[in-house]
Amino acid sequence: MNFCSHCGAPVVTRIPPGDHLPRHVCDNCGSIHYQNPKVVVGALAVWEDRILMCRRAIEPRHGFWTLPAGFMENNESTPEGACRETLEEAGARISLEGMFSYVDIPRISQIHIIYRARLLDLNFAAGEESLEVKLVDESEIPWEHIAFHSIEFTLRRFLEDRKRGHFGLHTTRLEPRSYS
Repeated sequence: MNFCSHCGAPVVTRIPPGDHLPRHVCDNCGSIHYQNPKVVVGALAVWEDRILMCRRAIEPRHGFWTLPAGFMENNESTPEGACRETLEEAGARISLEGMFSYVDIPRISQIHIIYRARLLDLNFAAGEESLEVKLVDESEIPWEHIAFHSIEFTLRRFLEDRKRGHFGLHTTRLEPRSYS
């Protein structure tokens, strides 16, 4: 950040009084500009034994597979965001069945929250951010082409829970991982 979003003056980076982290501070109007983690919300939507997956039409990870998910918008709840993202990316209407995974990714200042969901019908189609959308059974999950570690974590926990017949809330902190 170079300029204050309130008055347009240049900002400096320093630790404000009473704080412990460097912030962008405007010496002209006194505004302190906080930068906080981004929240990604999505859904692991199922129809019978199959999971709804999207192949990404955008970077990062263009062409790789994921669950419908994306950044939360202002003035929406995490469940509302998960439903919106599923509709935008997969054209799918869902009914949420509870939060399933909560993934902290400090190195990129993100939190990923995925809900379990049930597809309400089979009327779905790829949105602007998806090359294709399809239902896959466990044997068809493209493990070598999963876009994000948080999605792989979520899918593996889901399959384990489904075998046990009981779904829990799964949390983890992801450390850096390279993709080849």
